[in-house]
Amino acid sequence: MIWSKKDLLGLEELTKEEVELILSTASSFKEVSSREIKKVPALRGRTVVNLFYEPSTRTRVSFEVAAKRLSADVINIATETSSVKKGETLIDTGKNIEALKADIIVMRHNSSGAAAMLARHLNISVVNAGDGWHEHPTQALLDIFTLKEKLGEVAGLNVSIVGDIAHSRVARSNIWGLTKLGARVTVCAPKLLIPVDIEAMGVKVTDNIDEALVRADAVNVLRMQFERDGEMAFPKQLEYFKAFGITAERLSKAKKDILVMHPGPINRGIEISSEVADGLNSVILEQVTNGIAVRMAVLFLVDQARDGKRENTD
Repeated sequence: MIWSKKDLLGLEELTKEEVELILSTASSFKEVSSREIKKVPALRGRTVVNLFYEPSTRTRVSFEVAAKRLSADVINIATETSSVKKGETLIDTGKNIEALKADIIVMRHNSSGAAAMLARHLNISVVNAGDGWHEHPTQALLDIFTLKEKLGEVAGLNVSIVGDIAHSRVARSNIWGLTKLGARVTVCAPKLLIPVDIEAMGVKVTDNIDEALVRADAVNVLRMQFERDGEMAFPKQLEYFKAFGITAERLSKAKKDILVMHPGPINRGIEISSEVADGLNSVILEQVTNGIAVRMAVLFLVDQARDGKRENTD
């Protein structure tokens, strides 16, 4: 199939075939990172702007590396030192970036729907690098890419997502992507951290960590976002670790070859023990590596779609 979307805003809006196209394109691009010269000319002459309204190291750097490996020029905008601090609106910021003849904006924002709103007002491409509690599509895509690479077909896999489901854009994107590809998804968290409508997304819900692990082929461990936990579901971090933390003892009751994943940053001793995070079942660093290939694929595809639309209007 041919990719037709100028933006990547979330996985909810994608078809199974579109998700698979991103993954297959990422597979082609992964080989680039193993070369002596880690570059291809796919985005030569293009400019990618990283516009991050929230702190980020892993995602921002991953997008920067991905763009540079595609031979794009990259500009990083730190909003704390930009005109945003002077009261400039998001749309005005986006229109000014567009007027500078940039081609793609990669944006992280603390408001759900911000990426979609910006995309509606711009002709250039917008890639959502995380918007509020809504979605983080490229993180889910790299998680799914890692699962596919390690376990083969995603269809039929049992994947458990454990942690702060209520505040997690990563969980939502993973659920959309995994269920579209035929995986069975279980979410596990304290009851106060499970959204009331989450079962409508096609997942099983439990607050029993052992139940979540016993049949899982992979467990995706989310960071506990205590800073956003207004209801104080777990006021003490050690209390959470005791009840839900992924430890070697808990993992010994799961499948021997269960994959342990984490989107980062890791809070060791809170949601996962160092023994597990650094253990043989962990694919956390492989996720980071795969993120480059996935983001190369996304940047390439949205640019190709917009380039095709430009040609059609000439």
